[in-house]
Amino acid sequence: MTEPGGGGRRLRGPWWREGAVTATAFAFCLLGGVMRVDDTLSVPPAAACVVAVVSCAVLPVRHRAPLAALAATTAVGLLVPSLGLLLTPLIVAPAVITAYSYALTAHSERRAASAVLLTSVTLAAAVPLSGEFSWKDASRMAVVAASPLVAGVLGHSVRNRRAYLAAVQERARRAEESRDSEARRRVTEERVRIARELHDLVAHQITLANAQAMVAAHLFDARPEQARESLRELVETTAGALDDLRATVGLLRQSGDTSGPAEPAPGLSRLPGLVESFHRAGLQVSVHQEGTAEPLPSAVDLTAYRIVQEALTNVTKHAGTGDARVRLAWSRDRLTITVTDDGNDSPSAPGGPAPAGLSGTPGRPPGYGLIGLRERATAVGGDLLAGRRPRGGFLVRAQLPLPAAKDTTRRSGGTPAVEGTPAHVDTGDARTGHAADGDIL
Repeated sequence: MTEPGGGGRRLRGPWWREGAVTATAFAFCLLGGVMRVDDTLSVPPAAACVVAVVSCAVLPVRHRAPLAALAATTAVGLLVPSLGLLLTPLIVAPAVITAYSYALTAHSERRAASAVLLTSVTLAAAVPLSGEFSWKDASRMAVVAASPLVAGVLGHSVRNRRAYLAAVQERARRAEESRDSEARRRVTEERVRIARELHDLVAHQITLANAQAMVAAHLFDARPEQARESLRELVETTAGALDDLRATVGLLRQSGDTSGPAEPAPGLSRLPGLVESFHRAGLQVSVHQEGTAEPLPSAVDLTAYRIVQEALTNVTKHAGTGDARVRLAWSRDRLTITVTDDGNDSPSAPGGPAPAGLSGTPGRPPGYGLIGLRERATAVGGDLLAGRRPRGGFLVRAQLPLPAAKDTTRRSGGTPAVEGTPAHVDTGDARTGHAADGDIL
């Protein structure tokens, strides 16, 4: 019924509600003054009118000072027997109302219970204190004493009910905020996932197309037949890139599940085709496998494929060399993927043997390739290290967990034949150049 405002408390409800409560209490007081000890009725005396006016005048301030209003109405009720009036629950109606209000707004339940109990005892003691007490007055005294107690219990119940409803509303508000926060988090994660997939798809195809275009330009005058072959491969590469982009955008535009069969996500089983695409772009890739291949879940298999794809794309774009080495080491609980090159991170000289090793355009801002790879490796419970090697070149090493065979959904296989075992590689510290910060797009 109240709310803080200004320097104290002010009424929350409409003025007519307070007027109705005060008028009702005033009518009860006058009705109580009509009753006599001999069970007869008479016109309310002047004392009854004074009691009604004084006690009801306190009611409008019960919201700002409930304890003071309770004390004032109790004191007026204590004077009722000494004024020759019959003490009944009707004539002490203002004290009952203020007892309800104080139990409703008190800061402490103990203080509210103590104040209401003291009011009940005080009003009940007014009868014997007047000097005239009989067994007939005992029942009337019990009813008078019970009235503030009942009002206090009712006020306490209403207070608990309001607190419960407020708590329910607060929990609902927090749940709504939590749902909104979770929805925003999922949207952000989905955006990052889509950006990662588009990056891996576009960066690989565009880098190969760029390398093939440079090969064609390099051989256009000296060896036109080879330049024409490179242009044919460029057309195939760009056509494949357009098909992949069309399929990806089509999936993003779908509002529901498609009924047609979806192409499975790439994995290590498609590694030979990936290596062949880099061979056509002028990058010679040797693949070495250690240990026995284990079945991989689709998420880990896709991550392994994307790591190799992105690492070889970086070699093609930045390394300044025509050779790269891929090593797949299978152990009992993890798969270690290592991709190394011996490049010097500088553009090849004109007329060099392999334009596929040309660096990216100088001054181009760093991309998000290695950032995406680290996110992929972390998402499946692995880790990734990328940096310069002290002996020259660059290294990308990822360790991915191998779950139990019963948890896997597909097997990887079809790795290309070994073209040579790479020598021992020193990892060195992660460099701060273009590859360490993400070097594609």
